[in-house]
Amino acid sequence: MDSARLADLVEASDSDGLIRFIDGVCAAREWDALGEIRHRCVQAESRGRQLFGVVQFVDYRQALEAPPELAAAVLVDGAGRFALGPLWEVAASTHTWDALAPHLGSGRMRQLVAAERALRGDEIEGDLPADVLGIPYTHLPWEPEYPVALYKSDRADFPSPEPPALQPLPPAGDAPVADDPESEDALFGVVRTWVEESNGTAEVATVEGPAPAAVRALGFEAGDAAPVGFDTALAFLAWAGANGGAHGSRRGTPVGRSAAWAVVAALADLEWPADPDQVGRAGTALEWWLWAPSGLVGGWHLGLAVSDVTEGLAWAIHARDQLEAPVPEGH
Repeated sequence: MDSARLADLVEASDSDGLIRFIDGVCAAREWDALGEIRHRCVQAESRGRQLFGVVQFVDYRQALEAPPELAAAVLVDGAGRFALGPLWEVAASTHTWDALAPHLGSGRMRQLVAAERALRGDEIEGDLPADVLGIPYTHLPWEPEYPVALYKSDRADFPSPEPPALQPLPPAGDAPVADDPESEDALFGVVRTWVEESNGTAEVATVEGPAPAAVRALGFEAGDAAPVGFDTALAFLAWAGANGGAHGSRRGTPVGRSAAWAVVAALADLEWPADPDQVGRAGTALEWWLWAPSGLVGGWHLGLAVSDVTEGLAWAIHARDQLEAPVPEGH
């Protein structure tokens, strides 16, 4: 490593130059040098240099590419707040459970990494608690194949489930509004980050009637929809729960999966954490729809409606986020 060059870049607060320098160090797999870069940047920050983003980038690259013991070293609560994704998900995308597990100290981090690696096909053996997410590590037969994050040195891809073809939403009359705060809170919880950390909006409604009537209760007279299976609905709920929308922090696929399960548990009045078999039976018994307002283009969107024919209840959510906040009418 060219220490003199590094010193110059740090003192100049040359973030672009430091990023290129880090690229070279990682390409050469000089992991001790990566630690030295971080140390010098942190020291420089104490002297007023603006290098917070560079420190975050070092942690991200270490989690992504360094040997397991070094990748695990940055997996601590609060680290990587502004990285492309949570560092435990980043590390688990490129390291197996067996490689990372011996180096993970935090019980919370162990559970999150295990949950991500389980979704990627690893067997999580041993008596590992599951109290952080409240769901098992085992992929259940009634679950979809959840799309997982793809992390690269300079970008990340978060694929969404394949959407079905939508047709005009069936007409529905007005239906009495029902009171179900637990279910509405669970549905809103899936996209809470879109609203609280980004530009997003979310509305949830409960009615005594069919699913199209719940969509109408949200104020939409027209839209497009398609009935879908429980597995498809679960995949979209998990995708939404994993993402941070346009500007919020990504929460990770296992967190999204847990949020999706929590929705089913709330709709079916199951205690949390819920028995997996009960969740599967309850979710399969419900009728699920994906829907979108007419003319919706781009951005992040979750339109879901679900009905319990036995109870005569239906719920709907419309959540939307965009890179730029919408301009209010008249401005």
